[in-house]
Amino acid sequence: MNEVVLEQYSNEVAIVRINRPEQKNALNMAVREQLAHYFTQLSNDDAVRCVVVTGDQQAFAAGADLVDLAPRSALDMMLRKTHLLWQAIANCTKPVIAAVNGYAFGGGCELAMHADIIIAGESAQFSQPEIKVGIMPGAGGTQRLVRAVGKYNAMRLLLTGDAISARDAQSMGLCSMVVADDQVLEQALKMATHISRMPPLAVAQIKEVVMMGQDIPLDQAMALERKAFQLLFATADQTEGMNAFLEKRRPVYKGK
Repeated sequence: MNEVVLEQYSNEVAIVRINRPEQKNALNMAVREQLAHYFTQLSNDDAVRCVVVTGDQQAFAAGADLVDLAPRSALDMMLRKTHLLWQAIANCTKPVIAAVNGYAFGGGCELAMHADIIIAGESAQFSQPEIKVGIMPGAGGTQRLVRAVGKYNAMRLLLTGDAISARDAQSMGLCSMVVADDQVLEQALKMATHISRMPPLAVAQIKEVVMMGQDIPLDQAMALERKAFQLLFATADQTEGMNAFLEKRRPVYKGK
């Protein structure tokens, strides 16, 4: 059984599904490697315009697989080079939506934070519980979390290891929207389909500018935005979009 499954929802929207239900979708090396493989593949697929990453109703991903981690040495952990596998997800050029049901704990929370949009079910829970087993987050839990929710909320979660509800996560900025548990994937696919109909060059520039601009000085980030904005006026999609608006018709974007 494949531990990560790639599903083609439509020509433009792909689903990456973690498939370890008996382990609550815990992230072992096979899952990390398959996630990296699929995200690299999708990033290079011109037909795909949006990616949804999900688990199942019980768990998005309940963290790292401790059966695998417990006996490891520091040298083992260094030689695994898992940061390169995570980087394949972070570098995905397509918008990524995390559809979260159940547990998003530890590495599962970090995986969700690699997405651009997080849609969570009412019963979803988020946590970084690594401190409870004598370690700390190692895939962005200290860094992405602070950037998402601020120092004080992040430190509470990191130092207690306590879980928070989807509503609390939304209120502190850790997820985009909360829906009924049975509507999570449906809403994620609906949003992904909507995004897939937008001009892909503009979508790509927006993601690139947001990701690159968030950690640089504001004046440099504004210059980056301005150049990307100007560049889009050289595209056929800009002409099509503005003409369609003026002609009161639906635009057809081709990514050119």
